[in-house]
Amino acid sequence: MGRKGSRVGKTHIMSVSRIPGPGANVAVCRKARGFSQVALARRAGVSVSLLSKIEVGDRALTQGIAAALAHAMGLTLDELLGTAPVERADENSLTALNHAIRRFDIPDSPPAHPEDLPRALAELNAHRYRTELSAVLQKLPCVLADATNYAHATQSPDAWTRVADTYSVVYWLAARHRWMHLTELAVMKQRSAAERAHPVAATVAARDEAGAFLNSGDFAGGLAIVDRAVVEAESTLEGRERAFGLGILHLRGLTLAGRLKDRAVAEDHIRAAWRTAEEYGEDSDEHGIHFGPDQTATHVISTLSDMDQHRRALETADGLFRGGTELPATRIGPLHMNLGRSHLALGDRDSALASLEEAWDVAPEMARVHPTSQELMRVLTSLHRRSNPRLTKLAKRAGVPF
Repeated sequence: MGRKGSRVGKTHIMSVSRIPGPGANVAVCRKARGFSQVALARRAGVSVSLLSKIEVGDRALTQGIAAALAHAMGLTLDELLGTAPVERADENSLTALNHAIRRFDIPDSPPAHPEDLPRALAELNAHRYRTELSAVLQKLPCVLADATNYAHATQSPDAWTRVADTYSVVYWLAARHRWMHLTELAVMKQRSAAERAHPVAATVAARDEAGAFLNSGDFAGGLAIVDRAVVEAESTLEGRERAFGLGILHLRGLTLAGRLKDRAVAEDHIRAAWRTAEEYGEDSDEHGIHFGPDQTATHVISTLSDMDQHRRALETADGLFRGGTELPATRIGPLHMNLGRSHLALGDRDSALASLEEAWDVAPEMARVHPTSQELMRVLTSLHRRSNPRLTKLAKRAGVPF
């Protein structure tokens, strides 16, 4: 599996295969490279027992362990986790999206009704918040082309900020599918648009660039991007915009530090994120990104799970649910996935299954492609040696044999 394996386009669509869960891919990659379990475990710094359990489906593969295993085998994280396939109905939309991205610096005629652009972007983000991945892909090419052409025609910071915000949606969609070539291309264009936009656009672009490092498994590199962006945001942003910009950077930072299991750095970002969330106030969305106390809680829960602080993660979630939350499906779906892996780590399979069911109910399109959801399904079906009607029903919905 070389770098070409991560590219997404018509030439690659047929070579992408569905896998029952990223952990199942570990043994395939290990054997293809001639590693024994002992040799790979030693190179990755994990125990042979843990590696064996991951391969057979008795333990879930976390992205931190996956990154270590991928590095040991000379792979990127997305190559080990597996790329989500392009549905046949979405092939033309993906081709159109790539075309719009390529023509970033070749402007065409501006849209006839530029006053409709804010509404079109808002509708695109509404699909994103509901995790309607196919609808986002279908509408992205037109919105991106119109926004870019209008920005070239007017050269206004408002217009270029809208272009940068649209590329943030491209990044999000590509990251969900682990289409890393498209993810990296999106953040490059986003940075270019941000150079001509309002200062906050550069902060959002840095957050997404750090996300590309996160998705590829280069957690230390992502933290370096965050640290640099925090310094810049502190000097360029003011008021509520400053709290928003610093807040989303600290959320990215705590996630990256958690994947590295660097508790000191993670706790620093957690404290800073809570502080900026309190300053920001009630949760809301700006530039297509949610931020506030509830959003901070979901990221903290994920990071606590990454650092094996599972009881603390569940306690934080109890506090969030007691207070009630109106976060969108794009956050609630992954929240339930992370709760599922904490329950599973603590030996509570029933609660893990309940959390996975919630994730599928809230965000089915995301649950289908998300590696945490796939791993929960793989391990639960592996551990349940006898019939379980709820699990059987969910496995059928996910297209997993059980």
